[in-house]
Amino acid sequence: MSIDNILNRLDRVKETGNSKYLACCPAHDDRSPSLSIRETKDDQILLNCFAGCDPQSVLDALGLTFSDLYPEPLGHHFKPTKQRVNAREILASLDHESLVVAIIGADFINRKSLDDETWERLATAVNRIHSARAQAAPLQFKQWCGSRQPASKTAQRKEAA
Repeated sequence: MSIDNILNRLDRVKETGNSKYLACCPAHDDRSPSLSIRETKDDQILLNCFAGCDPQSVLDALGLTFSDLYPEPLGHHFKPTKQRVNAREILASLDHESLVVAIIGADFINRKSLDDETWERLATAVNRIHSARAQAAPLQFKQWCGSRQPASKTAQRKEAA
């Protein structure tokens, strides 16, 4: 649908710039133009009522739908991208968080008192290690986590022996 077709349905239309207009909003009793209308470079039409009407109310009052404003779906021009994993960043994160776990673990083994902040930092380190492992090899990590079943006490004793 062209912007002219929409503008013809509105009252007191005033051009405010290149492909930009103000008009009275049809969704409420508008005495002063409060509806902004703009056509983008890719022929999408944007509407905004500065008085606060929601877009659906404006479209209903005009007898239009969202698909009338957008000739193609919004995400049409975007190609899916595969996120690359930066191995150095993951290794640096694992190294740092492992060190945090080791220090707190040593304090715990040496019976040092651990405050709430230290316990929270330990939990953060564990979560970051988990996230880094999952990001580095998401499919293998999910398979590994899914295949790990908690061992029974008997099985744990047999493994230890």
